[in-house]
Amino acid sequence: MVRLDRPSQVLAVCFAVVAGFVDAVGFLITGGFFVSFMTGNTTRLAIGLSEISHDALVAGGLLLAFVLGVVTGASVGRLAGRYKRPAIMGWVLLALLAALVAYVKVGVVWSVVPLALAMGAQNTVFADDGEVMVGTTYMTGNLVKMGKRITVALFGGDRWSWVPFFLLWAGLAGGAVLGALSYQNFGVWALALAATAMLSLALYSLFRLCA
Repeated sequence: MVRLDRPSQVLAVCFAVVAGFVDAVGFLITGGFFVSFMTGNTTRLAIGLSEISHDALVAGGLLLAFVLGVVTGASVGRLAGRYKRPAIMGWVLLALLAALVAYVKVGVVWSVVPLALAMGAQNTVFADDGEVMVGTTYMTGNLVKMGKRITVALFGGDRWSWVPFFLLWAGLAGGAVLGALSYQNFGVWALALAATAMLSLALYSLFRLCA
């Protein structure tokens, strides 16, 4: 996070807001599964296997969709060259719209598959040479980095280097609150708000490249 310039840091926080929003909607749709937090789904997979429950199939399907999203997002980024970021955002946008189409055509539950695909792809926006610099859909690693930088500050180092990691976490948490509230009022159609936000971020990123 700290290796990014300020506009990219702001963009990463905005991504975290969208990720929190989408994850909250997906969690409520499925009654306890995640579309961005794959550690939680791995635990659900293990419990489902131990109980010989269909929960294992749901968790496994979401894990597979997420990994496929990473693969497709990284592939789009490689093909797009200098337009990598807006191209990947465009792919995420298409996946979010596909979730709404799936909701209309085949039902609510199936709409979470493209959501997991979208969240996997989103994590490749800030990847460099195959390594993810900023994970915008999961916070454990970012919280560890924040804690380590708070320790540095306590021992006389940079006093504010932990703030970007806190803002990333706060973005995800705030987005989840907005997602839950939106789902309560609009149901799955709340995803239209996430798609609109992603479109805006893609256009902003494209504008920065062309300016």
